[in-house]
Amino acid sequence: MLELRPNCECCDKDLPPDSEEAVICSFECTFCVTCAEHTLGGVCPNCGGNFVPRPIRPAALLAANPPSTRRVLKEQGCG
Repeated sequence: MLELRPNCECCDKDLPPDSEEAVICSFECTFCVTCAEHTLGGVCPNCGGNFVPRPIRPAALLAANPPSTRRVLKEQGCG
């Protein structure tokens, strides 16, 4: 099941489960659209893959399938 990480790994922007600003790679690395497009040029710095919009989990399913609370942030930054 998709982890639904709570933040952008570059800028630490909050990305709630219903965010249309979240994008992921095939390894679920999570970034905001702004960082993915402008800072990273559409390429994941962790795996070299591309990004797709993160699916939105319907609110009715969040109680039984909660999003992750573990924040991931690149210590060395993304710039």
